Amino acid sequence: MIRLAGAEARAPRADAARNREQLLAVATRVFASAEAEPSMRAIAREAGVGIATLYRHFPDRESLVDAVYRDQVERLTAGARALLDRLEPAAAMRRWMDLFGTWIATKNGMLDTLLAMIESGEIAHDGTRTELLAAITTILDAGRTSGELRTDVTADDIAAALIGIFTVAPRLGEDPRTARLLDLLMDGLRPPAP
Repeated sequence: MIRLAGAEARAPRADAARNREQLLAVATRVFASAEAEPSMRAIAREAGVGIATLYRHFPDRESLVDAVYRDQVERLTAGARALLDRLEPAAAMRRWMDLFGTWIATKNGMLDTLLAMIESGEIAHDGTRTELLAAITTILDAGRTSGELRTDVTADDIAAALIGIFTVAPRLGEDPRTARLLDLLMDGLRPPAP
């Protein structure tokens, strides 16, 4: 049998792609709300599919965690530019902080696997950090240009503050302190009144 070059690189069928996206969305939601790592069976059940369907798309827990992690990072990095396309820089920064909080919460239900993958080098944590700092810088630069955000604040400053906030109040929407702390951080990012 002669195999055509690139045959295995063919795009998945539309329904398979939809199933994968649905599984990814459900897994993200389940990971975000879980106190401990949920089973693959629990994720499949929540998605309304059989376990075989889940394993067809994600052959093991690591491949699912990797896909969710990368999807969330992509949402954060692409989200910075998308938010700036429709919001003023200060509002975009505040909304991006909520996206960051969702990303942090998602990591709760996959933390053990994620840490093992970072430790083994399967996930490049330094690369992720660089991408996230670039996303923050994109919004900061727009805010500096518009005069809405301070010029003496760095992306590292904001990342450190966000990590601190989500360490104290880790569940966005569940702890009233979270929104208050994020709003206080935003107040500190605005230039002082003349």
